[in-house]
Amino acid sequence: MNIDPDWAWSLFQPSPSQPWDHRTAAHLFRRAGFNANSQELNAAVGDGFAISLDRVMGAGVEPDDFRNQIDPLVRAGLASGSVPQLAAQWVYRMLATPATLLEKTTLFWHGHFATGADKVDDAELMQTQNDLLRQHALGDFSELLLEISRDPAMLIYLDSVSNRKSHPNENYAREIMELFCLGEGNYTESDIRELARCFTGWEIKRKRYRFNRYQHDSESKTILGQTGEFGGEDGVRIVVSQDAAPRFIVTKLIRFFVADELPIDDALIAPLAREMRDNGMQIGPTVRRILGSQLFYSSHAIARKVRSPVELAVGFLRALDGSTDNYRVATGIAELGQSLYYPPSVKGWDGGRTWINSSTLLGRSNLIREILDSGKTRFGKTTLSEYLDGHGVGTMARLVDFIEPLLFAVPISPNARERVLALQNAGSKGSAMADAIHLLCTLPEFQLA
Repeated sequence: MNIDPDWAWSLFQPSPSQPWDHRTAAHLFRRAGFNANSQELNAAVGDGFAISLDRVMGAGVEPDDFRNQIDPLVRAGLASGSVPQLAAQWVYRMLATPATLLEKTTLFWHGHFATGADKVDDAELMQTQNDLLRQHALGDFSELLLEISRDPAMLIYLDSVSNRKSHPNENYAREIMELFCLGEGNYTESDIRELARCFTGWEIKRKRYRFNRYQHDSESKTILGQTGEFGGEDGVRIVVSQDAAPRFIVTKLIRFFVADELPIDDALIAPLAREMRDNGMQIGPTVRRILGSQLFYSSHAIARKVRSPVELAVGFLRALDGSTDNYRVATGIAELGQSLYYPPSVKGWDGGRTWINSSTLLGRSNLIREILDSGKTRFGKTTLSEYLDGHGVGTMARLVDFIEPLLFAVPISPNARERVLALQNAGSKGSAMADAIHLLCTLPEFQLA
């Protein structure tokens, strides 16, 4: 099945068959962030598609007042020296941030430039990399690639700190071509060896990058058809200048924002790759083109992604104005396979169907139950019962109508609706409503985003 690229990347036009309504708006918020609450959805529907898209793209900048709020929490996490504490702090950031697109894209780059704290073994360096990813998340990919190449955590993780002119280490050179920028088939083993020579002498001193000219191979190298006395900066520039670079990045962005298993051919990628190159490898305009496209609001995209553990837990809480024990949420997310700051390998998380198996399905259900039952959980700073009362939810039928557009990408089945309605008189209102929400969150439909 080939998708017409002209249709795919043309601007979404709401129509009677695909109106701009709560379900469509929720799709945008779900993919460009971590779900919307009912107030945000109502505002988006009232404002229309164009204004809502502008608002989502505006959520790519962290406001100063939020930074002033989050910085002390980050420093407290660093003072503990505990990476799990940093993960809890990141969960809070994802729950509270008004810059949802920025945070979602930072999570994307965390999986792309996967760096594991198990090897780096330094919370400060891991947070420095996290800040770097956030700083460049929607900016210039060329700058991001250069900065991540100098990042101390990455230098440690891929052994660049031991890259000497007498014994070039090829690990980073291989991954920058294979996993970070070009993809297999777009370089040779000789290119890897020559690029590794460019990075010789890149090392760390007092937790900062420095260039050691005594360990740098200053002789001529030939990389991807270009010859010269190249250094590491030249190597990054040559790699990112390849035609394969925007194609590779655009493909990964489509997989992340649109669908896990969309058939992507060269014709579909070409317009966005060309536009990204023409825009100086800027990430933000490419993401905007994706989020505003016909393809994004089509059946090719809606409910075509499996919720990652982060999207499952953070999305659930954000949709219901929830807050809870962030450390426990971070731990629960890790138990489901997405340990923040600990990607499983340099390839990051595979995502998609790999999030789901018999063990994780039970774990996902249990995590939602644990959040609902925790004494630290609040919804809109109140109890669940008071929160639902505030939204006019007094019956199970009303609960389903309230929850469905917030949490579900596809309609709830009549059978599931009947099972929820049967809980109307099961225990106190608060416990019955919690049971009903938990039941809904165990449905196969809830696993889809």
